[in-house]
Amino acid sequence: MAMPAPAQIRPFQPADQEQVLTLAVRLTESAPAWRDPSAVRRAAQNWVQTSIDTATQPDRAVYVAVSGEAIVGVVSIREQAHFTGQTDAYVGELAVVSGMERRGIATALMSAAEDWAARRGLALVTLHTAAANESARSFYRRQGYQEEEVMLAKAIG
Repeated sequence: MAMPAPAQIRPFQPADQEQVLTLAVRLTESAPAWRDPSAVRRAAQNWVQTSIDTATQPDRAVYVAVSGEAIVGVVSIREQAHFTGQTDAYVGELAVVSGMERRGIATALMSAAEDWAARRGLALVTLHTAAANESARSFYRRQGYQEEEVMLAKAIG
């Protein structure tokens, strides 16, 4: 079987919406067991929907990876104030179609997001990922990201 052509990165277009929304499920895969799975799915769907709904605002962008006619990945990025008052570029979502991992798609999408941030004169790109998502955490470390914060949770009920 031939490998698909490498994905091309381009800005999100409204016609991409249906395919991009299907990627939201990828954002739920490392949710902790103590979180309500249906609430996690709704939240992920809302994050992606909000990102594509606001993609044309000047302080935001969404890029897609396209292979053939298929959207195989998405990244959203926006300006966001850090608690220090510094404005960072914040990656809201990064997702690649299941089965297309480790082909350079996420790296290319993150590169597009970082280029967007650099063009805006922003010094840092920040993001959140699930603590249990070792694959993502390893990917981000390889890309030069360092862990800055740790969020803790305890079930009390």
